[in-house]
Amino acid sequence: MRGEKELDTELIHKLINGDKRAFKAIYLYYFNMLCCFATQYVTKDESEEIVQDVMLWLWNNHDTIIPEMNLKSLLFTIVKNKSLNIIKQKKIKNNVCEIFRDKYSSTFDDPDCYIYEELSTLFENSLNAIPEDYREAFIMNRFKNYSYSEIAEIKGVSSKTIAYRISKTLNILRVDLREYLPIIIILAVNI
Repeated sequence: MRGEKELDTELIHKLINGDKRAFKAIYLYYFNMLCCFATQYVTKDESEEIVQDVMLWLWNNHDTIIPEMNLKSLLFTIVKNKSLNIIKQKKIKNNVCEIFRDKYSSTFDDPDCYIYEELSTLFENSLNAIPEDYREAFIMNRFKNYSYSEIAEIKGVSSKTIAYRISKTLNILRVDLREYLPIIIILAVNI
């Protein structure tokens, strides 16, 4: 009876030449062993995905494999490295999630708070892009409760000019925030 090394050598030579039966034999022989090995590091589903990837790599690179190579060592090493990479990726993801959770924990406590903050930022960005005279007239009227005539007197222009500036500002905001109007309406109704 031939040993594993002799079988590997024969199968590697056939695999290098693109023999699909040799690949299938390698696949069937090593698949479960590699999956069991990978489960020391990752979940069962992840281990199966890793081994599938390794086998796909083996087939796609069959013509570059060195015949003297120990196939078993090669496959187990690749599976181990891929498993360790998944562990690293999970750690990085968990660290990022933890940082994000810490930074925005108050927002997550109140989901409406996040929506308000987002809309507020969008509104401010849109408002800041409007010409200064228009923006000031709008802010004085809508947030400081000045009348058109009071703003006109402060700015030294007519009430019609102030009305025009506020009207134009509202039109610009409507266009800039049109995608968010349904949310704004819903939030305004629920306030």
